[in-house]
Amino acid sequence: MNYQEFIAAALEEDIKGGDHSTLACIAPDVPGKAVLKIKEDGIIAGIDLAQRIFRHLEHDAQFVLLKKDGDRVTKGETAFTVLAKVHTILQAERLALNCMQRMSGIATLTNVYVEKIKNYKTKILDTRKTTPLFRYFEKEAVRIGGGHNHRMGLYDMIMLKDNHIDFCGGIEQAIDKTNEYLETTGYNLKIEIETRSIDDVKRVLAHGGVHRIMLDNYTPEQLAEAVQLIDGRYETEASGGITLDTIESYAATGVDYISVGAIIHHAVSMDLSLKAQLS
Repeated sequence: MNYQEFIAAALEEDIKGGDHSTLACIAPDVPGKAVLKIKEDGIIAGIDLAQRIFRHLEHDAQFVLLKKDGDRVTKGETAFTVLAKVHTILQAERLALNCMQRMSGIATLTNVYVEKIKNYKTKILDTRKTTPLFRYFEKEAVRIGGGHNHRMGLYDMIMLKDNHIDFCGGIEQAIDKTNEYLETTGYNLKIEIETRSIDDVKRVLAHGGVHRIMLDNYTPEQLAEAVQLIDGRYETEASGGITLDTIESYAATGVDYISVGAIIHHAVSMDLSLKAQLS
């Protein structure tokens, strides 16, 4: 789903037969002005999307941008001013705010994790634990907050997780069948495989045929041992139950990536408001 498809579907969900509150009391051509007020500190995100939402309804809507996506903001500041018909402002208001609040919350939380391990080489990854049909924007918010995207979906990277391995009959069988599939189809996809123990890591190292090894639910001590065994032959990714309190001990092992689903599904929306500015 692209920007315009998402915006059209979201506005249709909200407006359907008409914004009767606005239609009932405001003439259609009345010009208006509103300001996006920031009500708590954090990293702002979704400004670009908000502009697209307003301009979907009114192509000539004008913006005075005081902030840009990724800026650190503080309570009381203004992100932008929008000049458009009052009907446009009132119809776009809730969708723009919902998107910006959600994205800003994710960007802010992501940045907290990124800052926590800024002195290490390890990068923060998101996961597929996202809101259906809003995944692209949630992952964009992760990037805005300084994190990195894992695969977008099931289609752009192969991840052989525990269920794949168990259903397939083992690590070696899963790797071999996957490489045969890629050779047959011609798809150019990276392969990541999940390991659940040091023994699993040793089996992958002996067999080969992958690009990244996921180290799932390891303690920091186990992770350090695994990273040392792998010794740069493959990319490494730690996952599973890693929190803000423990993440530094994982980054200190030298692992390449840490995936944290919580940066999206535990993020709290930032408090923002769109207020009419009367002359």
